Amino acid sequence: MSPLSPAYFAFAAIVITLCWACYRWKYARLYILLIANGFFLARLAWFYPVLLLTAATIDFLVGFELQRLPRERSTPRLALVSISVILNVGLLAATKFTPIAVGELYRWVFPLSLSFYCFQSMTYTIDVYRGTRPGTRSYLTHLTSASLFTVIVAGPINRISDLIKQLQQPFDLTPTQGGRAFLLISSGLIKKLLIADFLSNNVANRIFDTPTLYSGAEVLIGVYAYALQIYFDFSGYTDIAMGISQLLGLTLPDNFNRPYRSLNLADFWRRWHITFSNWLRDYLYFSLPNAARWKGAGYVYPIIVFFLGGLWHGIGWPFVLWGLLHGVGLTTLRTFQTLRQKIQGKPTPTPWGRYFSIFVTFNFVCLTWIFFRSPDVATALAILGRFGSMTLSVENISLPMVGVMLAGVALHAIPPKWFDRTVEIFGRAPFVVQGAGLASVVLLIELLSGRGSTSFVYSNF
Repeated sequence: MSPLSPAYFAFAAIVITLCWACYRWKYARLYILLIANGFFLARLAWFYPVLLLTAATIDFLVGFELQRLPRERSTPRLALVSISVILNVGLLAATKFTPIAVGELYRWVFPLSLSFYCFQSMTYTIDVYRGTRPGTRSYLTHLTSASLFTVIVAGPINRISDLIKQLQQPFDLTPTQGGRAFLLISSGLIKKLLIADFLSNNVANRIFDTPTLYSGAEVLIGVYAYALQIYFDFSGYTDIAMGISQLLGLTLPDNFNRPYRSLNLADFWRRWHITFSNWLRDYLYFSLPNAARWKGAGYVYPIIVFFLGGLWHGIGWPFVLWGLLHGVGLTTLRTFQTLRQKIQGKPTPTPWGRYFSIFVTFNFVCLTWIFFRSPDVATALAILGRFGSMTLSVENISLPMVGVMLAGVALHAIPPKWFDRTVEIFGRAPFVVQGAGLASVVLLIELLSGRGSTSFVYSNF
């Protein structure tokens, strides 16, 4: 059941209606959500509910014992949390190495990658082990949180403890929250179907599949088009997940904050896939030896962390190089900032200096997207080679392509406060007006989406 299919939205509407009907009975709502999670997983493949609920049960038992054991007994606690980490890393490794062994058969047998499930599950046992967040003694609440159908495909990566806390509170949905949810769903559909899929089908896929057929200028436009495509594809999924979760009474963390306006690479990772970069920082970087005390950690560990982050996206040299480029870039940035501070102190950035920093950061990120998108290193090098050809023909770039890219740039630049203001106005509007607005969005998408939708990019990771 694709998160873009009519069946998915009909399923979500039924689940939301049942949860609303049982809003006074917490356990009834939890059972409804748990059954819905199991049904969604079973629609993907029959064994997913068994596999993931078994893994979630082990994590719950580990967390239960960690709560029972005093913190002084460090060895048993370390052994327990190691069981959870080995279990989830094992599932994660299986999803990455199995495709290498069985090829395309993997997507037919295993349509769902377990990456987001594993990352999310490890937050619970590690948090309980560290004592940074409380655990739960409710098996039902933990299973429901760990298998939540709105986020299991492609995030955002939640801390299980935060979901548990929300599920244990009374269900509540204000008009403003409802308006925000509907606007997020509409925004996600527009981002995905009208921008990301158009750029994918008409620009990015063609140029990345056969870069030697296009001029250097066209290939450069194709790289920029892919930068917009992957942002609107992933943030579109996130908006839909956040909107449906909001209607279920759950608030998910933001995952994007206009990332292509970043001043430097560190700022980019505070704005792009925020829950992933926070996970890498909190659960990987600070788990490395002496990460908080060793002065050299900020120069060495980013390379290790992003090397592993690249492998998380896929086993292959393109992803490894993508991760290493970001790791080396962060290390270079830290070195430059340290030297500049020693020489100049803390300079005040000028407007032109900010624009230049944004320009450099954006183009460096686009350079790394070449390796991320390319099926192999040879294709990435061929794209870089086309830049060197200095050919300027743009006869394969149409006005609609340029128009959609400009619309994407404009949408990316909208200040968050504008969206918040729209939420307030939409939330106060009568239900009939809200329904008419959503119907108009659906009709617009139906008229303009053309060739249909593709799967979300990050559903493959």
